[in-house]
Amino acid sequence: MGPKRFAIAATALGLLSALLWPMERAGADATAFRIDRTDPSLVALGRTVYADSCASYHGAMLQGEPNWRQRKPTGRMPAPPHDATGHTWHHADALLYAITKFGLSRVAGRPIESDMPAFEDLLSDREIIASLTYIKSTWPADIQARHDALNARAQ
Repeated sequence: MGPKRFAIAATALGLLSALLWPMERAGADATAFRIDRTDPSLVALGRTVYADSCASYHGAMLQGEPNWRQRKPTGRMPAPPHDATGHTWHHADALLYAITKFGLSRVAGRPIESDMPAFEDLLSDREIIASLTYIKSTWPADIQARHDALNARAQ
């Protein structure tokens, strides 16, 4: 393995450790974690939780803030979209859950300025999972299939 590949592998291992450590502390099994987007009761609850806790930041239609890839004057990144145009579906369920529950800084293991709070003291685990279930239920079939494959690789 060359130095560049070693650096990439070491970085990936570090990111995985940063994800698993807070989940282990919370008693979650990251390797078996799945969010079932087909559960109608979770989708319904998630729609309400999203509207109440997420829509003011990520948009009522999951569209995110304008120019979400460019820093705001504050130095913070705008809220990304959760629809098919964003990158939410590029991340495994376990990571989405960890970011939502613990916040970006704790998951990354370093300070990250963000307008999104950690929700561990604001929402129950069921409400966090429901909000992610709702988000996933809105994705088109091709994005859902790609996300399912990503989750399978993450195990």
